[in-house]
Amino acid sequence: MRLRPSARAELEQALAAMPHRLVWSQQMSNNVHTDARSDAALAEADVAFGQPDPRQVMAEQRLRWLAVTAAGYTRYDFEAFKETLRARGAAMTNASSVFADPCAQHVLAMMLALNRGLLEAHATQIGERAWSYVEQRYACRLLTGQTVVLLGYGAIGRRLAELLEPFGMTLYAVRRQTRSEVGVRIVPEEKLSSVLPLADHVVNVLPDNESTRHYLNARRLACLRPGARLYNVGRGATVDQAALIAAAREGRLGAAYLDVMEPEPLPPEHALWDTPNIHITPHIAGGMGDQDEKLVRHFLANLAAWEKGGALTDRVV
Repeated sequence: MRLRPSARAELEQALAAMPHRLVWSQQMSNNVHTDARSDAALAEADVAFGQPDPRQVMAEQRLRWLAVTAAGYTRYDFEAFKETLRARGAAMTNASSVFADPCAQHVLAMMLALNRGLLEAHATQIGERAWSYVEQRYACRLLTGQTVVLLGYGAIGRRLAELLEPFGMTLYAVRRQTRSEVGVRIVPEEKLSSVLPLADHVVNVLPDNESTRHYLNARRLACLRPGARLYNVGRGATVDQAALIAAAREGRLGAAYLDVMEPEPLPPEHALWDTPNIHITPHIAGGMGDQDEKLVRHFLANLAAWEKGGALTDRVV
């Protein structure tokens, strides 16, 4: 990835004090959706920090650890890639712990904004400027006592559950591993249709892979109670956007908040922009002013552990 100068300097300074040689890629980008290209620098690497071409990672026998600089790792999330790394004893980590807090706070911010009518108030301010005191005041709701269904319960889902705990909400989390969690009711995937009708809020943090494509399809969206709200900070491809648009236009969905879409960037003419009660942010849920520095420090802490044969934080493979 293309680091900001301050983060780049921090990485260079730290590695200068270690017995390592730092090689900078010539294929750097800040866009997680940029197609990775073959990079000659990778052939020299024992460790890669960024998001290199998965085919080249599979081919480079010297590479021992891939440190992905994102919470999502869609381009690497296929079995042949993982098996190739396992076969040669290589590791892969992501940065889910770096982005858990900002993503969770982003969802909480939108929950509060929707419940407290902030979006409607802002629309009125820039529109007709009507003093709609009664209508807006009585439309406000509390999070207290409401029900949240989390689709996915990794670092982001767990952090969101922690942030929601003081509000006295009922929390369900759908995941394959059904071991119990304090304060969260874990639900196996086959029971999803029984909990979706209970939800005031459905939060999607699913990754994009073969098993999650259009996971929220027309059938599952139809399970939601009228007025339910959907939040997507996972990946755009996990939602059937045509079905979502239909549900919003028909008034069955209270609102949808999307930080991720398909495609990205979202073209100006895309129907999502004009659909009532769909609110869009441009894949910024994980954003922080110092995110590059945090990624570098996460990597350096893992590098110190890797040198000693210790456990890697956020290990995927």
